[in-house]
Amino acid sequence: MERRAFRLNGFLALLGALALAVVAGLLLLNGGVSGLVLAIVLGLVVLLVLTGFAVINPNEANVVQFMGRYVGTVTDPGLQWVLPLTTKRKVTLRVRNFETARLKVNDADGNPVEIAAVVVYKVADAARAVFSVDDYEEYVSIQSEAAVRHLATTHPYDSHEESRTSLRDGATVAEELTTELRERTELAGIEVLEARITHLAYAPEIAQAMLVRQQAAQVVAARTRIVEGAVGMVQLALDRLAAEGVVDLDEERKAQMVSNLLVVLCGDRATQPVVNAGSLYA
Repeated sequence: MERRAFRLNGFLALLGALALAVVAGLLLLNGGVSGLVLAIVLGLVVLLVLTGFAVINPNEANVVQFMGRYVGTVTDPGLQWVLPLTTKRKVTLRVRNFETARLKVNDADGNPVEIAAVVVYKVADAARAVFSVDDYEEYVSIQSEAAVRHLATTHPYDSHEESRTSLRDGATVAEELTTELRERTELAGIEVLEARITHLAYAPEIAQAMLVRQQAAQVVAARTRIVEGAVGMVQLALDRLAAEGVVDLDEERKAQMVSNLLVVLCGDRATQPVVNAGSLYA
């Protein structure tokens, strides 16, 4: 949608306007009646030329309209001259950022959480930013809150399943949020550079209960991993003993060995070895 507007170097246009003004002054003084008429015409031309000047700051665009019609965008910094009798609306192209409010929303498991995010963006198409929405800053703010809410409702706060993405998976969640925001704000000519969660916590009314639950889940997950590792180590020990012929164990002695190893490997405290000087069957 955006296109470049016709422009001239502002200083050259200013010199031209001054030259016309000087000629008009000379005609007014020495040209008689015909000179007066020509001086008036040149004066009107100078006034028209003066309405076409615009000062463009770095990383800024001027969206130019003539009688309600979009004629183009000027992005070259400095003093510029565009078509006269046009309206010019300034739009900043600088990188901007803001943080959303702390939103209270239920996650994918139905638990109320508080979540906030920071969004970094810039205007990529000044014409769309002006004509597609009423206020592109407010539009980005509202769409950002909507995207954060949608993200929170589609992911759990925490997950011990490797195949399930949780809100605490920073890089993955940030990439997903950035992608969704880009799709939502493309209509307004906005380019989202980055979006990242800055605050994530359970709602105060369930924070203590969820902390206990989270700790219990972590203990269970840790115990599961310990048991899996212990079983693997016991199996490895039995296989090595049998393969190398170190000792020939019957089923009862194997069961006793497995029991002892599991107690040692799965216990949460240091074990004290006890030497059996007699026979297992004594």
